[in-house]
Amino acid sequence: MRSPLPLLVLVTLLAAAPTALAQGGDGWPPPRAPLSEALADCRTEKPKDLFLVTRVVDGDTIWIERDGEREKLRLLGVDTEEKWIGGNDLSASKPSTRFGEQSTGLAQGFFLPRTPDEGPARVGLRFPGGIEARDPYGRLLCHVVTADGIDFNLLLVRLGWSPYFDKYGSSRIAHDEFVAAQSAARAEKRGVWDPRTNEGGKRRDYERLLPWWKARAQAVDAFREKAAREPLRYVAADDPDGLQRALDAGGKDVTILALVDRFFDEDDGSWTVLMRSGDARRSVRVRVPSSLRAATEALDLPGTGADFRQNYLLVTGDLVRGKRGFDLAGVEPEDWRPAGPEPEGR
Repeated sequence: MRSPLPLLVLVTLLAAAPTALAQGGDGWPPPRAPLSEALADCRTEKPKDLFLVTRVVDGDTIWIERDGEREKLRLLGVDTEEKWIGGNDLSASKPSTRFGEQSTGLAQGFFLPRTPDEGPARVGLRFPGGIEARDPYGRLLCHVVTADGIDFNLLLVRLGWSPYFDKYGSSRIAHDEFVAAQSAARAEKRGVWDPRTNEGGKRRDYERLLPWWKARAQAVDAFREKAAREPLRYVAADDPDGLQRALDAGGKDVTILALVDRFFDEDDGSWTVLMRSGDARRSVRVRVPSSLRAATEALDLPGTGADFRQNYLLVTGDLVRGKRGFDLAGVEPEDWRPAGPEPEGR
């Protein structure tokens, strides 16, 4: 069975890191915990079921084979930098960087065969609350754990290859562990927290990103508390099973937590607002009649999709069965509101 962190990967990690382990005479780099201690910080229960890793897309996205099917995984709680693609950025908040290329190489070295005689790694999966969910791209959202019990998601944060990514809410698996891992990585100036990372090239602006992610996490966390108390009245748009339960219970006066996906102009002058969902067949749509369209458009719902602002919305109405999923009916302009605070410094 493969070591939880192969020797080649250890060498790669140290060689690729922007700083050396030993502290120089000028006080740089700062003291770092031994790698064995960093690994210990990321240890969890050994998985019972293991699945073959078939492909590594980048530092936070891999493919596995499970029950005879290929599954694309998006690792929760992490967001490694984007691979270097000749300067073409996905967005202002997700530039392609050289360090993103390195993090892809890290994951490839960790999971894929190093010699013809060695097969790919096998990993276990952890899901929040033991419930499987997918993102709008169909990727399975999870933690990946080695056969020896190393949580790879936590390891990425502990070694500074990713910040703690709470943009979609605080981790329901390892929030405290992520916070501690990031704090340690920042103190030790590892990876993205080393000011010399990506020096001379494009950098990702974590000073702006972290407050933005925190504001979004506060919105999600507050909503989760309400949903825990009244699960039939407070449901997230990306929880189709919860929406179905609310509908079965009558669907009256339901508040949805949502990110707006798209807008559609209808032939009768009305407006359809589509909410983001992990299941296109059970997504939520809000039908805005033509009589309310001008007042609703004045809320600038498209603007809520911009970077560095509060993107989550709450919208209240009556949940009904629609032709392509769920409809939220009876929504007035005042039934739309921000789900949480704006980011600090915006």
